[in-house]
Amino acid sequence: MTDQALHAGPMVSDGHPRGCIVVLNAGSSSIKFAIHAAEADGVARFRGQVQGIGSRPHLGIRDQAGRTVQEREWPAQGFDHHAATGEILRLLPDLVEGARVLGVGHRVVHGGTEYATPVRVDATVLADLARLVPLAPLHQPHALVPMHAIAEKAATLSQVACFDTAFHRSQPLVVQRYALPRRFHDEGLRRYGFHGLSYEFIVSRLREVAPQSAAGRVVICHLGSGSSLCAVQDGRSVATTMGFTTLEGLAMGTRCGTLDPGVLLYLMDTHGMDARAIEDLLYRQSGLLGVSGISSDLRRLRASSAPEAAEAIALFVHRIVREVASMAAAMGGIDAMVFTGGIGENDAAIRAEVAHGCAWLGLAIDAARNAQGTGRISAAGSRIDAWVLPTDEERMIARHTAALLGLRAPPG
Repeated sequence: MTDQALHAGPMVSDGHPRGCIVVLNAGSSSIKFAIHAAEADGVARFRGQVQGIGSRPHLGIRDQAGRTVQEREWPAQGFDHHAATGEILRLLPDLVEGARVLGVGHRVVHGGTEYATPVRVDATVLADLARLVPLAPLHQPHALVPMHAIAEKAATLSQVACFDTAFHRSQPLVVQRYALPRRFHDEGLRRYGFHGLSYEFIVSRLREVAPQSAAGRVVICHLGSGSSLCAVQDGRSVATTMGFTTLEGLAMGTRCGTLDPGVLLYLMDTHGMDARAIEDLLYRQSGLLGVSGISSDLRRLRASSAPEAAEAIALFVHRIVREVASMAAAMGGIDAMVFTGGIGENDAAIRAEVAHGCAWLGLAIDAARNAQGTGRISAAGSRIDAWVLPTDEERMIARHTAALLGLRAPPG
């Protein structure tokens, strides 16, 4: 795919290009992508995913209505993230239908202490982000591959990196610090927080639907296969449950959440586990899957009659409720709560159970509204406004990319 093919496209009457922003979100075995109009802030025109990288690579693309418009498979041999990026670039001219691709925005898990805002990708940025790989070894390397691939295959195409950690850089230093010798903090061992792009999008949505709540003390519950909470005061992050890595905080689908560090010493001494074995245990074998022994999927656990499934769900809710209290303590109270993410948006029972556990804070939800699962779900007498708001990290990245390239006003 050539720069010319990607950049070709008509001009509109005001002399500005009719163009698109492409958003890439690379995971360990997949690359998700979305195509947004550069001049408008709306839902993606197309969403796609190359999944099964390294095993059974498969592409699926859906339009705005959710209809599948294209599917394709490749042999696993030699098909890596670099090849997947090349295939996405090859498909873009047909998908954008003559519009110009004006930039590519990337979700990057870790921006370290230096990157608190989105940034144009260049050689210096790529080198800086590569140095952060030890802080996010399971995520960071995959995000860098598409950046390098695009730099090789479409060198003049502008790229923007948007960071999951950036939203939390507003937190006071005391919130970011661990009680470890200062030399470790100085080398970067601190609480960073994640899911920042999701939280930033939810803050923007809450400002639209409930500006008074958005200006107050808000707990956002991003609940999915990876889960965390964020305390947001006047639109700024003041505390969050994830820390140095995405392991800290809530119990998750396959991740343990907060753990006594002494457990790691026990596993090393008693079971002879090394760092890689412990990494696999904590990231891939724990959480809902580990406690239930059945599944990491809440839907399967709800359908199960096994007591272990019920215990896993109860633990998941208990940890959320306990951490909501810590978020309230960080802000001196709560004015509003937002549920988002795959579980937060779709599991009415979890929302009801969390609300029951938070009743002492003054949270009460309306059963009918909660069952509907959209918009305001708090009951008339609730002291805390409760909402279900779908998140859209790709849309947030598109906003930042367009703004940084001068195509649209910055989000805020």
